[in-house]
Amino acid sequence: MISSIIFCILFSGAGTFFYINARKIRRNIFIGRDFPITDNKGERLKTMLLVAFGQSKMVTRPLSGIMHILVYVGFVLINIEVLEMFVDGILHQHRAFSFLGSFYSFLIAFFEILATGVFIGVVVFWLRRNVGKVKRFWNAELKGWPRMDANAILITEMVLMTALMLMNGADQNLQLRGNEQYHQAGSFPVSGLIAPYMSGLSDGNLIFLERFCWWLHIVGIFAFLNYLPYSKHLHILLAFPNTYFSNLKSKGQLNTLDSVTDVVAPNFDPAYQPKTDPNNPPRFGVKDVQDLSWKNLMDAYTCTECGRCTSSCPQNITGKKLSPRKIMMDTRDRMEEVGRNMDKNKGVFVDDGKSLVGDYISAEEVWACNTCNACVQECPVNIDPLAIIIDIRRYLVMEQSQAPAELNGMFSNIENNSAPWQFSPADRGNWVGES
Repeated sequence: MISSIIFCILFSGAGTFFYINARKIRRNIFIGRDFPITDNKGERLKTMLLVAFGQSKMVTRPLSGIMHILVYVGFVLINIEVLEMFVDGILHQHRAFSFLGSFYSFLIAFFEILATGVFIGVVVFWLRRNVGKVKRFWNAELKGWPRMDANAILITEMVLMTALMLMNGADQNLQLRGNEQYHQAGSFPVSGLIAPYMSGLSDGNLIFLERFCWWLHIVGIFAFLNYLPYSKHLHILLAFPNTYFSNLKSKGQLNTLDSVTDVVAPNFDPAYQPKTDPNNPPRFGVKDVQDLSWKNLMDAYTCTECGRCTSSCPQNITGKKLSPRKIMMDTRDRMEEVGRNMDKNKGVFVDDGKSLVGDYISAEEVWACNTCNACVQECPVNIDPLAIIIDIRRYLVMEQSQAPAELNGMFSNIENNSAPWQFSPADRGNWVGES
């Protein structure tokens, strides 16, 4: 009875803290400007199922893709057994779903095989990061907390899977001994291999080991749930809405600014109705996170920090300062800083003298981009770093007049000659007569 009360208190506390953090994340995302996405619901659902649920973009790199799918599927399905542990904890029972009989035995055996796969997968990931030192995991933006975060999650998953196996191994020994608290239930093809090594333990020690591992697994799940909002692994939850709201336009098709359209369109269509308030004109482009759309900010929270974007970026490969992963991480860091500012000031942002552009992302980074969309193509959860880069460029050009000299020359030529080149439109066809 006492254990059930303790479990319910832990469950309620973990759920409450997660709810509080989830509300803050939602608030932070909607710091961004409104950006309605209501079109192509069928196509969006298909994209979400293929990319988020089906992991279709992960397998473009077979080793990491297959291992990630193994860990992902295993972790999701094993939570069915965790659901049973929740029921056991609330009702103070032992294997509450065992009434399923032979199907239950199949499930437990299947979960053990999956848990073994998860354990192998996370060990491989840990070795690739820390021993193999894959280059994209050692970029400057991952120094410190991001690298620790990734390793902490991998080690936690190893501990959880180990606890599950030890719990089942002790449980099996107690079942075979006919202990009154542990009735026959389940099949243990993996933990059964380690169960003989526990056979010398007394019933009391086996019960302690089984209960300790049970509580370790449960507390680990609760801790993991409340660690997610502070971790890159928040993508476990946000990958689904983020892929649903993916940009379905052709890559390379840029969005237009309503404030510019309102000036140009009336010249071609006298009946055109402005979309912006002339008395409260919006900023051209993006200076801070409030100027980004909520979808841009959801992208930032969904970033897995896997570095596929950066490792595919031709500018980064050739030594330029640009890293699309850093763009997303910087956006998330600034968004959270703005959120903390609002927490301190009763939900109102008080100017802190900082901005996304300059304090987090430099002009050198955004001008290095050649808009090739490699980062967008490679992202396994359909994040669009290029959208943020383009809008920052718009701010630098249209608000700050800080375009590079080469672009200023091109802009002048377009204005004066209707072409990027420095010669008169009347001379444009002269090359035809040259021999």
